[in-house]
Amino acid sequence: MIIKHKFYSILFILLFLVPACNKNSDDGELLAGFPLDSIEGVITRDGVEFDNAFSADGSGSLKITATGDRVVQLFETGNLDAEDCILYYRAKIKTKNLIGQAYLMMICRFTGKGEAFSKGLGAVKSGNMDWSTAETPFFLKKGENPDNIKLQIVINGTGSVWIDDIKLVKAPNKKE
Repeated sequence: MIIKHKFYSILFILLFLVPACNKNSDDGELLAGFPLDSIEGVITRDGVEFDNAFSADGSGSLKITATGDRVVQLFETGNLDAEDCILYYRAKIKTKNLIGQAYLMMICRFTGKGEAFSKGLGAVKSGNMDWSTAETPFFLKKGENPDNIKLQIVINGTGSVWIDDIKLVKAPNKKE
């Protein structure tokens, strides 16, 4: 009987506790995903094209040609019912001959309060870089629920930037 009890205790630890210890920044609930398998839904079209030759996920990407500083409006989500959480805007980015920098920017609009933004300055891309993940977080307190979220990429400079596999992920606020 003692052996059976130890077996179930070990099984409990393996099934429930070990996975909880292995959480990483990729955990969370996917609120919106934009694989960029076409240009459909992309807001800015000037200097932007679908490119099936380069892709982080094998299904094409969005190529942006920058001849100067610009903000490319990618998508708007509308109300996704997200409050008291951390929103992560993630995407795969590739650059070629980028003189300057590119980074993600997320703008959250709140009814009656205006807009607030988060810039991914911790994951700036420049020069010639192969596909890598960029991310910017937005911390929402209890009662803060954006009625619209704008997903953008900012390019300060000139060159080519590809973006693919865009995700908006909701993760719990870490309470201390």
